[in-house]
Amino acid sequence: MLEIKGIRKTFHAGSVNEVRALQGVTLSVREGSFTVVIGTNGSGKSTLLNAIAGSFFVDEGKLFLADREITRWAEHRRARMMGRVFQNPFTGTAPALTIAENFALASRRGFRRGLGWAVNGKLRRQIQDVVSQLDMGLENRLNTPIGTLSGGQRQALTLLMASWLKPRLLLLDEHTAALDPKSADQVITLTDKIVNRDRLTALMVTHSMQQAARFGDRLIMMHRGNVIEDLDGDRKKRVRAEELFERFQELRRAELLDESAAEMLHRCYV
Repeated sequence: MLEIKGIRKTFHAGSVNEVRALQGVTLSVREGSFTVVIGTNGSGKSTLLNAIAGSFFVDEGKLFLADREITRWAEHRRARMMGRVFQNPFTGTAPALTIAENFALASRRGFRRGLGWAVNGKLRRQIQDVVSQLDMGLENRLNTPIGTLSGGQRQALTLLMASWLKPRLLLLDEHTAALDPKSADQVITLTDKIVNRDRLTALMVTHSMQQAARFGDRLIMMHRGNVIEDLDGDRKKRVRAEELFERFQELRRAELLDESAAEMLHRCYV
């Protein structure tokens, strides 16, 4: 369903700030898979989602979604096939607009918009039905500016908007990281419910080892712009948060050794 073939992305190439964010990543995600992506800071996991979403064009490689090559598609064109939720609860919505107006915009994501009433009676009833599943009473507050809501409420609504049209691919970029524990648990539980109920293909980046072990049917670990672990099926079911944490510790220790070795070499030649 999603095919990633040898994509590379380097930022600030040729400068002292050069970052090789993606180094030939190849990945195939089957339809209906809930794939979790983890990795240390700077591993390339969020860059991978940005590359898929079209936030920038990759330097090399190709991207395919639903048998269509999207490598050079603009971000707004890809938005017709993708839904996305960001880390910041205040990203991806218009704070001054009401809940209903934000949903109206989401219903036209990736398509042309014309003149006319954004929210008619039929659409309002549809929005009420969708929002009522949150059990937060927000279906009775559709005229409330979305910017006045709590982070947890706003992120839950953003998730509903991103998944409402049942996109071919749902991208979740650490979408619970900025929330308090209770709100984070509500949003991740809602995520799992929606993805499984609607059989969506989802790619979720997270820093939470508990979430990585508990949710999804596949686990990808990235490091320095590469995929270094790919756990699927029974291997994914058996993985524990403690094992993932220990693997992270191993990577950090290896990085410290690399930094120490580089420092020693530097001292030898200056």
